[in-house]
Amino acid sequence: MGAEIFPNLSEPLNFPFKQPIHNAVMTSLRPLRFRRRPVTPTVESLNERLCDLTCERQQLRANGADSVALERNRVAIAGTQWELSYALIERYLPQQVAAAAQSAA
Repeated sequence: MGAEIFPNLSEPLNFPFKQPIHNAVMTSLRPLRFRRRPVTPTVESLNERLCDLTCERQQLRANGADSVALERNRVAIAGTQWELSYALIERYLPQQVAAAAQSAA
C-alpha cells in the first residue's frame, strides 16, 4: 500500500506512506537509569552544567545535527536535571525528615 493509491491527496497527507530516510536506534527506547556520582556536585555546578548542555542543544539544532547527537544531549540534560533535583532536596530538606524518610523506606 503506498501513496499511489491516493493520487488526489495532498503531499502532507501522503507522508505516512513514504519510507523513512534514516533510521537510528534511540536510547530512549530503553528505561533510563540515572546513578548518583560518588562525589555530589553542588547545586550551582549542576545548574551551570545544565545551562551548558542547553546551549549545546541549541547549537546542535541550529547546525542540523543528527538524531543520535540530539538524543545523547537529551539524555545528558535529563541526567543533569535528575542530579540537580536530588542536590536541591539534600540542600533544603531538613536532615531529621530525610533520616525519617530513609528509615521508613
